[in-house]
Amino acid sequence: MNTKHVALIVGATGLSGSYTGRLLKAQGWTVVTLSRGAAELEFSDRHIAADLQDADASKAALAAAGDVTHVFFCTWSRQANEAENVRVNALMIRNLFDGIAHAPVQHAALVTGLKHYLGSFDDYAKVKPYTPFLESSPRLPGLNFYYAQEDVLFEMAEKRGFTWSVHRPHTMIGFVIGNAMNMAVTLAVYASICKHTGRPFVYPGSTEQYNAVTDVTDARLLAKQLHWAATTPAAANTPFNTSNGDVFRWTWLWAQIADYFGLPVAEHPGQPTLLVEQMADAPAVWAEIVAKHGLQDIAVDKLASWWHSDADLGRTLECFTDMTNSRTLGFDAYQSTRSSFTDVFDELRARKIIPA
Repeated sequence: MNTKHVALIVGATGLSGSYTGRLLKAQGWTVVTLSRGAAELEFSDRHIAADLQDADASKAALAAAGDVTHVFFCTWSRQANEAENVRVNALMIRNLFDGIAHAPVQHAALVTGLKHYLGSFDDYAKVKPYTPFLESSPRLPGLNFYYAQEDVLFEMAEKRGFTWSVHRPHTMIGFVIGNAMNMAVTLAVYASICKHTGRPFVYPGSTEQYNAVTDVTDARLLAKQLHWAATTPAAANTPFNTSNGDVFRWTWLWAQIADYFGLPVAEHPGQPTLLVEQMADAPAVWAEIVAKHGLQDIAVDKLASWWHSDADLGRTLECFTDMTNSRTLGFDAYQSTRSSFTDVFDELRARKIIPA
């Protein structure tokens, strides 16, 4: 076991945290995981259950973290408004570093996202930024919890002498159950329901997004970039956009997904047809599908995040990223977007979560 590299992964049950944990474990790192509740994770050497919003409780729990050398902060908590998002999410990072104040931390990575360029939930897409999004772009005016998280990270890094990296993925694609932002699983469930019921497999978002150039981020690629930044001295103290390395239009990818599931592509109606509304009866329909095909009995609301996919697919502006910072420093990982989705679909079928 590699005692030189001891990773603390915060948010280890989510997409970015779980994929990063598996990669680091395969690289010989000691992996300490943290989430709000107990978890059995095959890549974890030691798990800590802690609510980082509770300073005293998290400090006590983090005493078990040990000699952490690298921190990977891969979580956030959504609140009622952006002022609360700022307060709570900054507090969580501060409480984390207060809880490991004596650990020999060398590097800390923070995973945020494209709201850095698009604005907070309260001000989302009220500006039309240049595309592709540039890592050198200045912050937008107004409150944004990503900025608050960064500021605490920068403060702690300067105070304690470790390096940092910030990673800004687009929509995350990967296999995990129970994640609140999981487009691949959501679309697999949607396609399976359409096939079972005979409903049209219609792109549910906006015409603008259907036709626009975009990209996504495979969780495997994000994990590779996190590992690379943590072990590449030249990457220190740098923000990185993180995407697969290809671009596409949903007009093409929707047809690829339809073909995978043996469905015809429905004509787009020229306006959003929200999944939240289309799938109002999904719990009952999914129960029928589970019984018919002998699937794992997982509630549809634990698999699909209708609201989040509606938000991503319903944008009315173009969204894709430039990766100059990591490319010029030697990070050259690439991932086919079609395979990002079909690999998740294959795993869902293999685990009998969706019909074959």
